[in-house]
Amino acid sequence: MSNIKRRHFLQFSASTLATLGLSQFDMIPQANSVGKVLAQSTGRKLALLVGINDYPASNGLDPLKGCENDVKLQEYLLIHRFGFKQEDIHILLNQQATRQGILTAFENHLIAQAKPGDVVLFHYSGHGSQVQDPDRDSSDGLNSTLVPIDSPLPAEFPISGGTVRDIMGHTLFLLMSALKTDNVTFVLDSCFSGGGTRGNLRVRSRSGGEKLQPSQEELDYQRQWLKRLGLSQQEFIQKRRQNVAKGVVITSSKRNQYAADVPFSGFHAGAFTYSLTQYLWQQTGNESVNRAIANIGRSTKELASENGNDQDPEFESNLSQKNANTPIYFTPVQAIPAEAVVTQVTENQAQLWLGGIDSQSLEAFNSNSVFSIVDGLGNEIGQVQLQSRQGLVGRGTLKYTTSKGKLHPGNLLQERIRIIPRNATLKIGIDESLDDKTAQQAIQAMKALKRVEPKSLTKEEVQYIFGRMTKTKHQELQKKGLSNLPIVGSFGLFLPSQDQFIPASFGVAKEPITEAVKRLQPKFKSLLAARVIKQILGNTNSSRLNVTVSMNIASSNELLAETFPIRGVAKKPQQPNPSTPVSSIKFSNAGLRQLPVDTQIAFQIKNNESQPLYVSILVIDAEGEMTIIFPNKWSDSENAALVEAKQTQLIPQADDEFTLTIVTPLGVSEALIIASSTPLKTALQALQTIASSSTDTRSRNVPLPITNELLDVTNNLLDDLDAGTRSGNSVNKIQLSSSDCGVDTTKLAAMAITFEVVASSSS
Repeated sequence: MSNIKRRHFLQFSASTLATLGLSQFDMIPQANSVGKVLAQSTGRKLALLVGINDYPASNGLDPLKGCENDVKLQEYLLIHRFGFKQEDIHILLNQQATRQGILTAFENHLIAQAKPGDVVLFHYSGHGSQVQDPDRDSSDGLNSTLVPIDSPLPAEFPISGGTVRDIMGHTLFLLMSALKTDNVTFVLDSCFSGGGTRGNLRVRSRSGGEKLQPSQEELDYQRQWLKRLGLSQQEFIQKRRQNVAKGVVITSSKRNQYAADVPFSGFHAGAFTYSLTQYLWQQTGNESVNRAIANIGRSTKELASENGNDQDPEFESNLSQKNANTPIYFTPVQAIPAEAVVTQVTENQAQLWLGGIDSQSLEAFNSNSVFSIVDGLGNEIGQVQLQSRQGLVGRGTLKYTTSKGKLHPGNLLQERIRIIPRNATLKIGIDESLDDKTAQQAIQAMKALKRVEPKSLTKEEVQYIFGRMTKTKHQELQKKGLSNLPIVGSFGLFLPSQDQFIPASFGVAKEPITEAVKRLQPKFKSLLAARVIKQILGNTNSSRLNVTVSMNIASSNELLAETFPIRGVAKKPQQPNPSTPVSSIKFSNAGLRQLPVDTQIAFQIKNNESQPLYVSILVIDAEGEMTIIFPNKWSDSENAALVEAKQTQLIPQADDEFTLTIVTPLGVSEALIIASSTPLKTALQALQTIASSSTDTRSRNVPLPITNELLDVTNNLLDDLDAGTRSGNSVNKIQLSSSDCGVDTTKLAAMAITFEVVASSSS
């Protein structure tokens, strides 16, 4: 048996990524070893999906909001991407998900039906907890549990303890052991740290610990299974301490982290489940489960960090030799990548499931966006225009089909034209710790600002939270090891979890609320501009341009990362030789490359198209500030941003008078690369005006930090992309409103490379 323990896997993935120089967005098809696994036929595919939102608050449980959507995310993915049959997927929601309901469904739907060679998936979204472990497998003497809807806390808890009706991890081990197939995946989107709410996030954890004991019925149930499996108590203890029973277990966070229930654009979902399923909708090759989970982990980490939360999924496996290179879920994808799928059709109207769209660009899919109906080879056979969206459910109108096309449930849709709202807003949550008078003053002051929306917390998505640094919050952040904390009593911006903050946003203590909002106005503009750019870049996988971008160490040309539109590049770009790893590059635990301050880097852009491309490179730092680093010779014409057909351009070139040097602030930064087949005239003219008015004589040859003008430049860029979308014949079958800004994925490539800025060894 091949036993890849979690800690070994994490070490393996970090070293492998360092060798390959992959970014967290790289989804490269695997080598022949996976292909051999895929050649093996699989039998029946069975799934049990459990999601619990409606925990009764009267029982000491906090209701959740995203677990039902997690189940839908998995259900549509399994059917339309992995070939599961609807009748082979059993779903338990809310009141159905009692302790007995979950166990009975597992026995009847999975254990009783699964045969050798079949595929089994068990997904759970809900609260997790911990109870006393009679055998003390871990040092704290606790065992993790799933919390059914009928497992209330004892009446006197936490003053005194008692029993709960949780399903223990030990029980899950026995149920997994009872399955007659090795092709088993458990996905658990829950945790047992904290609980309640953190800022705008809900934590999927119920209070637990040494005061809680498993119920007698739980222990009796385990004894029944030990007898049926022919295991002694000692054999049971020994086996579970060695590894998981079989297959793969994927958990949404580390032992001491929060699994976040996150508000998105019009709906809630688990940060992990959304990252997992969205990634698998976009996956182009049948990656091994090892590689897929490494990439999904980084996607989850990034999504969680945008909300100020640390969340690192974990993975354990117990795989037979033949499954050593198995794809995720032990089954190859059955369909091409897609952003959406048609679920219902009435004449020329269609209901759509939009589960393949990146969270950052969802707001660009409210109305008028255009999808291509594609056949099994990815060829367009029609177009659907989105009319409305509620959460991840869209309604669209068929605009045309070819002679080979027909609209029917199950049609896969790929993004063609994205509509970026010209009036996009920055949503700012109001800290609930503010008294009513102060909160109302903040709301009124923000309402006076253009394109800033103050919002209540926990009800909908916000990008930041406006609040005061209280003494309690200051102490909490100190315990987390954060440095350079704002002074107590100052106003500023927190990330949605309120466990992290924007350092440059805080002022002095006792600042009048109206003055604080006025002071933050330039920051709001900058953050909004970055948000609009990310809406353009959000679905980085949907572009069809053939262009690759690499980021290198300038002095040695060592590869740091390489990224490209996976639907535009037909072949895998050349990677560094795995036998010669990039020894100078270090990676964080989350797999992000770490670049010390003062490191000089360069970008290499390879245009594989038969037409020139216009390129712009921007960087968003850890404080949300955006800098344009290419083009930077503002006195030049639009050709300053031009990369000729079939040519490669290095930025900066050897004779350039500028360098690209990593600078503070420390933390996660993102390089954003935009390549367009149409000129970026308006944006370049705006940049030229800004540069010419600068008092800095070096401004023609250095990256351009922009403050108040940044939002205008961003709008100019949108105008350029919209003009390119409307030109030619790209939308001859679709009429776009003059109030819309369209971005055609056949004319735009949007790519991203994420890295972490760390202190230099000399500082």
